[in-house]
Amino acid sequence: MDLTTNYLGLTIKNPLVPSASPLSKSVAIARELEDHGAAAIIMWSLFEEAVTAESESMVRFLHHQDIGFGEAESGFLPVHHDFEGALERYLENIRKLKDALDIPVIASLNGVTPGGWIKHATELQEAGADALELNVYYVAGDVTQTGLQVEERYLELLRELRGHIQIPINMKLSPSFSSIGNFVGQVAAAGANGVALFNRFYQPDINIDSLRLQSSLHPSTSAEALLAMRWIAILYGRFDGLSLGATGGVHTSADAIKLLLAGADVVHLCSVLLGKGPAYTAQILAGIKDWMEEQGFESVEDFRGRVSAISVPNPAELERANYVNILDSYSFSPGVMV
Repeated sequence: MDLTTNYLGLTIKNPLVPSASPLSKSVAIARELEDHGAAAIIMWSLFEEAVTAESESMVRFLHHQDIGFGEAESGFLPVHHDFEGALERYLENIRKLKDALDIPVIASLNGVTPGGWIKHATELQEAGADALELNVYYVAGDVTQTGLQVEERYLELLRELRGHIQIPINMKLSPSFSSIGNFVGQVAAAGANGVALFNRFYQPDINIDSLRLQSSLHPSTSAEALLAMRWIAILYGRFDGLSLGATGGVHTSADAIKLLLAGADVVHLCSVLLGKGPAYTAQILAGIKDWMEEQGFESVEDFRGRVSAISVPNPAELERANYVNILDSYSFSPGVMV
């Protein structure tokens, strides 16, 4: 049974790729993920703000110490470069993962400024990352900003990075663009090797006792994968050489199979691994193999895209027709949905 797939130009052993999460901070856990079937690993995101804030904090600390203690002038304090910051720890983690694993290691970068994106992306490449995921977490809160301006923000970043780094680039997109298909085409033309659909924005909550905003974290559910399934089915086969990754809501073998049938090259795992541990990767992989055997498929390529827009008898079911049919077939009974 052949589970190999091509992702971002890399040949990997199967379509299961753990997405950016704290699990990649531990080399031991990363090894466990590989042992249980992970075909590649995406590291946790490096945030430019965190790197900048830590660096500025250390500069202020050393400056105040220099003012307050005469010993500082005679080398009492270490120089700034002797401190290992967030960036240095991230780069060292790349090197350790590359030494420990046989699967591709994909760095994840979340930047703010054009210069920061380029500088840090170059450093991640030099540290040995096999590919780079751009986790562009941007909420367009400026009501004067047009949709075109938001799109150009992404595309300008991608074009700049493509001119500076050679490793494959994967762009993680949100579902908030007005024309996802068109924008994915622009992303491909700007130099992306793949897209991940969809980035999961964590929403702020309101504490009704303190009357303040508060952070909240809610794990994904299988139902969330259906949005990615729809768009991957629509986009499959439209852009040569562009990898399609499905992220958000993959908790079972059935979730993964549906996304592969829609046309995904890989499916990303996160919440389920945080909840059930790295060993659960093997259970999902085993479920895919069992299903393939039942269906008579010898490779992933035999069924990838079988239920995409270019393969199904009625592609409209992926668009408005499904909405109309569901509402038309709904009937109400107290306490029962039919």
